[in-house]
Amino acid sequence: MADTVQKPGNAAAGAKAATGAYTPSGVSPNRRARRKYTVRLWAVRHSRFLEWFYHRFADAFLLLHPLWKSIGYARVERPITFVERNVKGFLFDCRMCGQCALSSTGMSCPMNCPKQLRNGPCGGVRANGNCEVEPDMPCVWVQAWNGSRNMNGGDAILNVQKPVNQSLRETSSWLRVTAEAAAAREAKKKEA
Repeated sequence: MADTVQKPGNAAAGAKAATGAYTPSGVSPNRRARRKYTVRLWAVRHSRFLEWFYHRFADAFLLLHPLWKSIGYARVERPITFVERNVKGFLFDCRMCGQCALSSTGMSCPMNCPKQLRNGPCGGVRANGNCEVEPDMPCVWVQAWNGSRNMNGGDAILNVQKPVNQSLRETSSWLRVTAEAAAAREAKKKEA
């Protein structure tokens, strides 16, 4: 049986570069990932401001509850999800799990963990604070702890998160939180 020579594809960028092949730096998967890490780390460093902003945003969204209700939550789900995916995707590299935990994880999305751990780091965090699975990536949970220490409600990181409900994936957590807050507010009014 003759030995087959495997040609390096896009996954072998290092081997291609060693041979002198042209590899554009702007399309490197590592460069794209580094750019996401840069914005993600900025969000963690500014977690207190983002926490303040989110509370104001949630209040404004709750004021729009009568509008969402009159149009129908199901009808506004798609456009709101589009906006949420792009905004949170840029700032936090959001995975649109539908059950956002950013406010309790120091503005570091736990779904970015390669193991998708929602309640703290695995036992493999490297000495430099990077991930054991992706050694170039800062551990999501180390960043979450740092971000939570900046936030007013930083102790929320100690609360146990529920497992991800996969049926809510690709839905708007903004609308879900608003609907839940509106229902709680109406229930409180009925009690009083």
